[in-house]
Amino acid sequence: MPAFQVTDMTCGHCVSSITKAIEAVDPDALVSADLATHRVLIEPSSASAAALSDAIKGAGYTPVAIDTPAVSALEEAPTRGNGCCCG
Repeated sequence: MPAFQVTDMTCGHCVSSITKAIEAVDPDALVSADLATHRVLIEPSSASAAALSDAIKGAGYTPVAIDTPAVSALEEAPTRGNGCCCG
């Protein structure tokens, strides 16, 4: 299951934009975005992790692939100024 740290995901609008971008490349993907931890977990139906990462980048965000959703070293404060309307 591809997982990404997206520190510039700062609000509900960001979550919606990322989810729509992922669903545009893989309409049957299951997307779970945790705003508190800035993590996006995806259960793809057909798209590769690289295609999903590219979709998130195309929506204007900075995904960093993580091995597991529990990687504590990636617990960082959200980056301000890189997201959408709330940055």
